[in-house]
Amino acid sequence: MDILLPPGWTRPQGYSNGIAASGRHVFVAGQIGWDEKGLIVSENLSAQVSQALTNVVAVLRSGGAEPENIVRMTWYLVDRAEYLREKGEIGEIYRSVIGRHFPAMSLIFVSGLLEQGAKVEIEATAVAP
Repeated sequence: MDILLPPGWTRPQGYSNGIAASGRHVFVAGQIGWDEKGLIVSENLSAQVSQALTNVVAVLRSGGAEPENIVRMTWYLVDRAEYLREKGEIGEIYRSVIGRHFPAMSLIFVSGLLEQGAKVEIEATAVAP
C-alpha cells in the first residue's frame, strides 16, 4: 500500500489524500453506533463513533481484512458543532480502534440518518493483501 502525496503538498493530519493498493477488495456498508442486537449504544457521539468503528473492524475481519488495510473511509455526521466539541476524544477513539493508519477520508455533515438516534455513519473500503 502506498500513501499518495503530490510533490509540494503539505501532509494532511488524520487522513491521506490518496492510497494505491492491490489485493482483495472488501467494501463495508455504512456502520452506525449500534451493537450486534441493533440497539444504539448511547446518545453520546463519541460512544457512537467508537461502536461504529468497532463494527467496521468486525465486518473487515469477516472479509479477511484488518484496519491497516482500509484505503478509504467516508463519515456522515448529523451535528457539526458536536463533532467539533468532541473532535479530540474522537481522534483518540479512532487511534484506539483503527490505529495510526489514516486512509483517504471524507467527512460529510448531513441533516439526518435513517436510524432514529444515530449521529454517525461510517463506511469503509479495504484492500487486503
